[in-house]
Amino acid sequence: MKENHIEILSCPKCKEPLRIDKYEKDADGNIETGSLSCIKCAAVYPIIRHIPRFVPIDNYSNSFGLEWTMHAQTQYDSYSGANVSETRFFNETDWNRDLSGETILEAGCGSGRFTEQAASTGGFVVSFDLSNAVEANYASNGKKDNVLIVQADIYNLPFRENFFDKVFCMGVIQHTPEPEKAFISLSRYIKKGGNIVIDTYRKYHWSFHMLNTKYWVRPLTRKIKPENLYRIVSAYVRLMWPVCRIINKLPFGRWINVALLVADYRGVYDLNEKTLLEWAILDSFDKVSPRYDYPQTKESISKWFEDAGLTDIETGYGYNGVYGRGIKP
Repeated sequence: MKENHIEILSCPKCKEPLRIDKYEKDADGNIETGSLSCIKCAAVYPIIRHIPRFVPIDNYSNSFGLEWTMHAQTQYDSYSGANVSETRFFNETDWNRDLSGETILEAGCGSGRFTEQAASTGGFVVSFDLSNAVEANYASNGKKDNVLIVQADIYNLPFRENFFDKVFCMGVIQHTPEPEKAFISLSRYIKKGGNIVIDTYRKYHWSFHMLNTKYWVRPLTRKIKPENLYRIVSAYVRLMWPVCRIINKLPFGRWINVALLVADYRGVYDLNEKTLLEWAILDSFDKVSPRYDYPQTKESISKWFEDAGLTDIETGYGYNGVYGRGIKP
């Protein structure tokens, strides 16, 4: 972080301003290690490897931290050569490509595939995640002048309320213990006239979920240490990869592969074979590792926005399932 970033942060416990107590800078003048303290309640928060930490580094999101560390670049457009993340970001947010002078809050950044897109607008991006995936994001985006990366809890955020022009949360909120509570928390940080965008998995009829294999195996797989589970998933996907290529060509072949717990995007994304396999391992692990997974309907998303007092509400079916947009009046 930089010294002037302290103006954006506040104590997650009492919402009072923080101060920088002691710190060491790197060769570029960025704070590498140090601590922050609250001027009111005296709570202390460390800065570790350039990142302010408002939660323990290890927590229930460890599986996400592992997958984004192992696949730090996999879903970056700048790595794959495709525009998958760019297309999803701008189509789902419906934001301008020039947001200079605006502040943007990203909830659940993972390795930073959307941080890269948000930063490309010229707006100032504050990006947080509960997991240690923030370190992968920092490696890719942390040194940009318009990016601040923080490790924090969506329910107790260390930011000023009614501060951000824009807030977005893509592919994350369904993995929190209480998704609606998480959304209401985020909505408090938009300023008047500001815009919030989220997307979640889509909730289908119960019979569809009964046929979705991941819900059958997850009670077992989420008990396995993430490191061991990743090795199992990686070996399984690599073994099945040639078979899935054949299955993919059959009628409903992609859905058969989904049932086989292999995320095969051949024919969906214009990626080379190496990157397709990386995506398959990443997303197959993502299917079976999360502790929480609460898909939503358009109706439930609309109700969240209404309960938060937002207006100009739009919902629809998007890249991740269901998206919602709204404005704070």
